[in-house]
Amino acid sequence: STQSTWAFFCLARMSLVPDREFTHILRVLNTNIEGRQKVMFALTNIKGIGRRFSNMVCKKAEVDLNKRAGELTPDEITKLVTIIQNPRQFKFPDWFLNRQKDIRDGKTSQVTSNNLDTKLRDDLERLKKIKAHRGLRHYWGLRVRGQHTKTTGRKGRTIGVSKKKGG
Repeated sequence: STQSTWAFFCLARMSLVPDREFTHILRVLNTNIEGRQKVMFALTNIKGIGRRFSNMVCKKAEVDLNKRAGELTPDEITKLVTIIQNPRQFKFPDWFLNRQKDIRDGKTSQVTSNNLDTKLRDDLERLKKIKAHRGLRHYWGLRVRGQHTKTTGRKGRTIGVSKKKGG
């Protein structure tokens, strides 16, 4: 009896599989996204988008969190992209965004994909140009955030003191 109900359950689950179009790889914001992943986790493949931001974007776009990324309609994808590119228009708090009070224009925004790499490079170049301590440490290839460097992080450099042979 339990075996027959289990078989019925499996058949019922198989029949619920939709016959809609399924995209195995999506291209969103210059990033390839795996279609088999759930929407929230698929969006985290885009550089600059974490799990919490992705979750909030899906909720604002009213996309089902249990849906797979490959099942998204083109309208839903465009809605997700517009929310990611303009999060402040959709009432995201400023503290939630990854670029607050930009040094150049003073704006708060969410920076993603190629823009993130560009902003990071510009920030490091600015620090090097004004000869800030952080910029110099980056330039010299040393640890920047106050870590101890006497005994750790020696990979690729000379280690210790060489002893003289003989006597």
